[in-house]
Amino acid sequence: MADKSAIEWTDATWNPVTGCAKISPGCDNCYAARFSERFRGVPGHPFETGFDLTLRPQRLLQPFEWKKPRMIFVNSMSDLFHKDIPAAYISKVFEAMEGADWHIYQILTKRSSLLQKFVNQRYSVRPAPAHMWFGVSVENERATSRIAHLQEANACIRFLSIEPLIAPVGKLNLKGISWVIVGGESGPHARPMEEKWVIDIRNQCVRARVAFFFKQWGGRNSKAGGRLLEGEEWNQFPMEFPTYAA
Repeated sequence: MADKSAIEWTDATWNPVTGCAKISPGCDNCYAARFSERFRGVPGHPFETGFDLTLRPQRLLQPFEWKKPRMIFVNSMSDLFHKDIPAAYISKVFEAMEGADWHIYQILTKRSSLLQKFVNQRYSVRPAPAHMWFGVSVENERATSRIAHLQEANACIRFLSIEPLIAPVGKLNLKGISWVIVGGESGPHARPMEEKWVIDIRNQCVRARVAFFFKQWGGRNSKAGGRLLEGEEWNQFPMEFPTYAA
């Protein structure tokens, strides 16, 4: 758990699971995998097993240690809906989020169908609590199929993380979507992102009154290209358009 995060759209990170498996082109240059594998085999290091999927039950109650409310990115170093994470363990993560309800939790996945299934089973009568935000990653037009699963999840706040944006995404169905984040890839072998792709997404969000957050242009590192889009920063959050959250 990191009390402070360099990720522009969150305050902190919480990793009750670490490690994952690559499932789509957006995973090709995964920062979390690259970082974790640097420490494979280092005795006693948290990433001694590299990016192998690892449950960390000792971290389940960490959100209760933070008394000041903050936005928490859940599993920045994994994917909570990885197929090999037992449903019983995911339930424990949800119990912690339900209990420490003074925080906002940002849960992001590429496994959209598993998110939809779990959320709808857990919250079959009423939507998930509003302090839990559920999102899917979208890196190109093919990955937009994940959006439909998210829209069918019984949630109050739904968001898209279009990062890394490696190709045009086309016309987005933004019904029921509260927030869209866009960012370019960073690090070794970063794939370039074209300005017209970003502007198209920004314009779709403006027309639909969906909060838009431009994270970065990317490049050799996350700060290399800055954050300006047509001369300004875009730092909107879902609460700026509350009537469009459901």
